[in-house]
Amino acid sequence: MLEFDRLFQTIEELVMLHSPSGAESEINQRLMEKFAALGVNAWVDRADNAIALIKGRNPEKSIAITAHKDEIGALVKTIGESGRVEVRRLGGSFPWVYGEGVVDLLGDKQTISGILSFGSRHVSHESPQKAQQEDVCLKWENAWIETKFTAEELAEAGIRPGTRMVVGKHRKRPLRLKDWIASYTLDNKASVAILLALAECLKEPAVNVYLVASAKEEVGAIGALYFTQRQPLDALIALEICPLAPEYPIRDGENPVLLVQDGYGVYDEGLNAQLRAAAAVSDVEVQLAVISGFGSDASIAMKFGHVARAACLAFPTQNTHGFEIAHLGAIDNCAAILKAYCDELWDE
Repeated sequence: MLEFDRLFQTIEELVMLHSPSGAESEINQRLMEKFAALGVNAWVDRADNAIALIKGRNPEKSIAITAHKDEIGALVKTIGESGRVEVRRLGGSFPWVYGEGVVDLLGDKQTISGILSFGSRHVSHESPQKAQQEDVCLKWENAWIETKFTAEELAEAGIRPGTRMVVGKHRKRPLRLKDWIASYTLDNKASVAILLALAECLKEPAVNVYLVASAKEEVGAIGALYFTQRQPLDALIALEICPLAPEYPIRDGENPVLLVQDGYGVYDEGLNAQLRAAAAVSDVEVQLAVISGFGSDASIAMKFGHVARAACLAFPTQNTHGFEIAHLGAIDNCAAILKAYCDELWDE
């Protein structure tokens, strides 16, 4: 459905927009611009969800497709007198995944770049860093950000406890590996790219379709819960990554994954059957998976009783919550399945 070059460029554009959980204004602005250019009715709600509505042939029914726009990172905990910044995790982030290198502190007035630091390697057992070379996993408590700014200069930039830290734009630009894309924050910027593709190609779906770029998913699906509590829905479908790991029988490549169960519950069998039928219409093979260490907007909303029917469609991804790698064809096929589902399978 989508040209891989164009899809890569869209994902790249989204990846380069910082959006740590709870500080997502940069991507909100771009999404509103893109929805407006497509002539789609869109808004940002009070929970910071960016929502587009595609009106359907049967306006008495509504479904939603979500893709969270927030990314993992860290929160500033303390700022030392010398300007050395200590942080703690925001979402499922680990310092050893990022490695030493450039990170951005998103101050209220200015973004300050610094170096995520773990200490020197040329040390003896007298230095605490020696343990990380031999005995223990590196934790946020053992890391810091070196800015070379004074505490006063950081305060002037609006760096304070609660300021978000993300991987620096200096290191964020995606890499193309044949038909794969490699990047930080494919979880879940690649899924947001699918929402934009659907906003462009859905003209008159069977029912009303809400395309929801949800907020604060990485810290509890807060945006999706707010939306689903207020908007009656006949079905909710979350777009996500699917981890490639030896414990899950998932193949890398262009075949999307339809989840049967995750850590929050069992997905709706009837809705999954409809999505499998949409995949068959689209000539796409889907993989089925049961995953434990995982949750989505859809499974969390269903567990809390906000929706009766939920599903999660995902693309296989290596290095989840790290420098992720996914096949562009799997991302494209997710879009094709959802277009077929929205156009036909709800026309009852």
